[in-house]
Amino acid sequence: MELNRRTVIAGAAAAGLAATTLGTSSAEAAPGGRKKPVKELFGKLADGTKVHRWSLENGGTRLKVLSYGGIVQSLEIPDRHGRHVNVSLGYDNLDAYVKGTTFFGATIGRYGNRIAKGRFTLDGKKYQLNVNDGVNSLHGGAKGFNTKVWDVEGFSSGSDVGLHLHYTSVDGEMGYPGTLKTKVTFTLNKHGDWRIDYEATTDKPTVVNLTNHTYWNLAGEGSGSIEDHELTIAAHRYTPTDSGLIPTGELAEVAGTPFDFTKGKPIGRDIRAGHPQQVQAKGFDHNWVLDKGVTAKPQHIATLRDPRSGRTLKIATDQPGVQFYSGNFLDGTLVGTSGRTYRQGDGLCLETQHFPDSPNEPSWPSTVLRPGHTYRTTTIHSFGV
Repeated sequence: MELNRRTVIAGAAAAGLAATTLGTSSAEAAPGGRKKPVKELFGKLADGTKVHRWSLENGGTRLKVLSYGGIVQSLEIPDRHGRHVNVSLGYDNLDAYVKGTTFFGATIGRYGNRIAKGRFTLDGKKYQLNVNDGVNSLHGGAKGFNTKVWDVEGFSSGSDVGLHLHYTSVDGEMGYPGTLKTKVTFTLNKHGDWRIDYEATTDKPTVVNLTNHTYWNLAGEGSGSIEDHELTIAAHRYTPTDSGLIPTGELAEVAGTPFDFTKGKPIGRDIRAGHPQQVQAKGFDHNWVLDKGVTAKPQHIATLRDPRSGRTLKIATDQPGVQFYSGNFLDGTLVGTSGRTYRQGDGLCLETQHFPDSPNEPSWPSTVLRPGHTYRTTTIHSFGV
């Protein structure tokens, strides 16, 4: 039976009170109340630019975010006993993020996922983007939003706490047209839900597809494989890819394939099934076509559960797709925040998005943004046990 989040926090509070009565410490069991964002220096870039880390807490969720890349450096939630652990993969130092190629926890833009050969045509004009994934452009190019220092301000509003992150991408950056003014808001509410609101405006027609690249391991960062995590995705179709992981244009049925997560199953059950798409991607690295399509408000689309700790993650979004990536290229050479190495399958991503290469597939939901309009999208992460 899944317990209500507030029941666990209340239980943790009682445990903390009992421990205090006995004269012992129980910091892990104490409930997480609302705390205003705290800013501290995390490091400096080679040119001397300061990078700060912001810490905030609400409803039992503890979140740490870097001004570099809008990166989620740590996200702690309690298990069924109220014990907190960091469930997001990351590093303990700035240099590792600067040199890294895994996009741990990053805010992704201007365009999440891949664009074939870094090319698209908009209003009859051809554009060539920076290519950084073989012949393709990935996550906005080699100097995407994950490499930028964002302006960050903390806020408290009612029972919520959060951060406003701002970045302006100039016309022509990484080959994209238009000056794009971007605002991303991270909010923790009193239930510990983590909400992401994306906004952007442009002065020229352009394409936009913003997302977040947090790697999840609900048993705890550095604890090992996520193959026993149980995943449910509300999608009866997915987008098969070519050898460069670019969608072929087909919207394939998941029924009868390892890509069927409609009823929920352990990730490891079919990850070695030998399906040609899995062999090509070294696991799962595909976009699922959400049954709900584009919606005016976020709707529940995926549930992730760790049977060991009891922790759950439920995701709601207004986007039409979600990229499920099973950490196929983690190779054991990366040392995470816990001091332990990350191997293949030690974390997974669930990136809410428009479909990869959408600028080149006119029949798919459009990623075009025009002057006078505002790009808006929301994704909500709800945690429980």
